[in-house]
Amino acid sequence: MFISEAIAATGTAATVEPNPMLGFIVQLVIVFAIFYFLLIRPQQKKMKEHEDMLNAIKPKDEIITGGGVYAKVVKAEDAVLTVEIANGVEIKISRSSVREVVSKQ
Repeated sequence: MFISEAIAATGTAATVEPNPMLGFIVQLVIVFAIFYFLLIRPQQKKMKEHEDMLNAIKPKDEIITGGGVYAKVVKAEDAVLTVEIANGVEIKISRSSVREVVSKQ
């Protein structure tokens, strides 16, 4: 008689069956961690940098709007910027419509 058959016959060894739900949960956590570090976290960082850039806009900065218009900031208020798009032509735009700051003086 083999040892495994002897243990099985006596019933003293406990057999542990793997839980299939545990493997699924571990895989789910790993996939979520990958998505977090590759997609969610970099996007949040980029949004934070853009928000900081918007809050730092001050008069005499040159900007590009979301529509691609180059403008010079004349007056900066809380949510509204007054910008000059041509000599003597000033318009008001939303601060959130600024895509990037070209130069700071």
